Parts: sequence; C-alpha cells; structure tokens
Amino acid sequence: MHALDVLGDPVRRRILELLADGEQSAGAIAATIGDEFGISQPAVSQHLRVLREQGFAVVRPEGQRRLYAVDPSGPREASEWLSAFDRFWMPRLAALDTELARGRRRRRLDAEAAEHEPPQDAEPEHEPDPEHDPEHDPEHDPDGGDRSVDPHPTKET
Repeated sequence: MHALDVLGDPVRRRILELLADGEQSAGAIAATIGDEFGISQPAVSQHLRVLREQGFAVVRPEGQRRLYAVDPSGPREASEWLSAFDRFWMPRLAALDTELARGRRRRRLDAEAAEHEPPQDAEPEHEPDPEHDPEHDPEHDPDGGDRSVDPHPTKET
C-alpha cells in the first residue's frame, strides 16, 4: 500500500492527528474515533493495524494497555513522494509570502504615520503668509462684502 493510500482514509488521518499530539492508548483512540466517526472498537483496531504495518504508527505495551505513537518513517515517505510536486506550488506560496510581508509592512508604516499625525479634530496650525496680508490687500473687502455697490458710479473729472 502506498503512503498516500494510507492517508487517503479520513479515519486514519484523524488517528494520526491524535497521535501527533503525543502518545495515546488504544482505548483512548477507539473512544475518540468511535465518537467522531461512529465506528466500533474492532474497526478502529483495524485502522491502527494498517497504520502500524505501513510505518505510520508504532505501538508499545504498558501492562494491559497498548500505547500508540507516530512513526516518522511513514509521514517522511509521503512527504518525499509529494516533494516531486513542490515546483508546482512552492512559487505560489513564495509569492503569497511576499504579498503577506508587503501587507504587514504597509500596516506598520501606516500605523507609524498615524502616530505622527495630529488628531483629526485638532485645528490645523497656520502660520501667517507674509506675502498675503489681508489688511494690506487692495482686493480685500474690510467690510466683509456688506457694503452696497452703486450701480451707476459717477465719473469725476
């Protein structure tokens, strides 16, 4: 049986996930898998046997209990077989990593810029423009545009 055939079964994948967290007793595995998949203890034992025979799990007796753990040789074999296909997805993952890094950098720069900006409700500080003084500007209307304009100005001679 090929390593990926072993991993093709969802029950065996779940058993490996449980074993990845550390050594588990056959009884604890059977209880968890039985609850999640609705299968019997003998069916779980058959999956454990396949995992053992295919190099994905090891068992050690401890009194009346059997303790299972991941055997690294099975996952390693699957990983080695899959590595032949890395060229199809590794560049895309590298591109994704680059985009994620750009996003983190942009958020960091935006946060730094926001720290240096005045609060939005603060009045902007304006310095007087010496080139434009409204009091000495001939086009400036000191009355604020309230005076009436004579539509028929008289011409003085």
